[in-house]
Amino acid sequence: MTVLDTARPAASAPADRLRAARRRRAVRDTVLIAGLAVITLALFCAALVFGAKTLALPDVLRALAGQTVPGVSFAVVELRLPRAVGALLAGAAFGLGGMLFQTLLRNVLASPDVIGISTGSSAAAITAISFFGASGLVVSGAAIGGGLVTALLIWMLAYRRGLSGLRFVLVGIGVAAALQAVISYVLTRSDVKAAEQATVWMAGSLSRSLWDQLAPTAPALLALLVIALLAARTLPVLRLGDDSATALGARPQRSRILLILCAVLLIAVATSLTGPISFVAFLAGPIAIQLVRRDAALPLVSTLLGAIIVLAGDAVGQHLFPIALPVGVITGAIGAPFLLWLLMRGRTRA
Repeated sequence: MTVLDTARPAASAPADRLRAARRRRAVRDTVLIAGLAVITLALFCAALVFGAKTLALPDVLRALAGQTVPGVSFAVVELRLPRAVGALLAGAAFGLGGMLFQTLLRNVLASPDVIGISTGSSAAAITAISFFGASGLVVSGAAIGGGLVTALLIWMLAYRRGLSGLRFVLVGIGVAAALQAVISYVLTRSDVKAAEQATVWMAGSLSRSLWDQLAPTAPALLALLVIALLAARTLPVLRLGDDSATALGARPQRSRILLILCAVLLIAVATSLTGPISFVAFLAGPIAIQLVRRDAALPLVSTLLGAIIVLAGDAVGQHLFPIALPVGVITGAIGAPFLLWLLMRGRTRA
């Protein structure tokens, strides 16, 4: 045996260990995703079973299959199912959209709740409710338009020969403060009935998740989720920096613009359905980063975590208090302390 032959096994040992480590990380992330999917499915089923009256799971499944089950079919198909579907899709959209903002801008504070995207949607929707007496799909359209215009405004103000994550966050906080003042002004100028309706919308609730509202928004959210998850496959390359991404054959500027556009649309459309559910977009990304071992798994884990947070928050708000609370109240109570903890620890880099 030559010296070269004896050197080959030693030289390949580090590569073998690296491949084995990658396989372990891949297996761990696959198990994590499967576990989160099971939790999501369990919470979805629980939303159909539990309510003012607890239903038997076999009866629920028969109603979903199209059979007429007295005392069950209407409650499941017309009331609980659209609410659960709305929670699932909106939570997934908030989770994925928030993670995309935080990752692309490399700042945990770059969440739609903080930088004004959700506030822009809220300001437009509340203006439509209070000044024009709008309802239903008109309010949803106003919320989507408000989110898009706000994102464009922040982009224009923050762009200086490139996009800095810190500058984007600071400009977004300023725009959010201005829009919050607009919301306060609109509410003071509204009559009591419109102000009450606007306040309920601002709380972030699934009470509007009925089939007539879901008909246009659910397909849009589903399509956006698929497109964003496919586009997010470039995230591991983008995190290496523009020079490295270009050397690997990617087009970082075009990919970044596409991903930010997907994130804005996800947040705007989800907000148009449920109102601004506080801190879901903010929470999902940082939790996912702590759980995953590969960047490739981050988008799907964030999506599932967003859905879990909204489904679980709605269950808590509906069943654990003497009066039903909007899901936005529950997520806000969880997210605000988490934000303070991040600020005190100084962990704002994604």
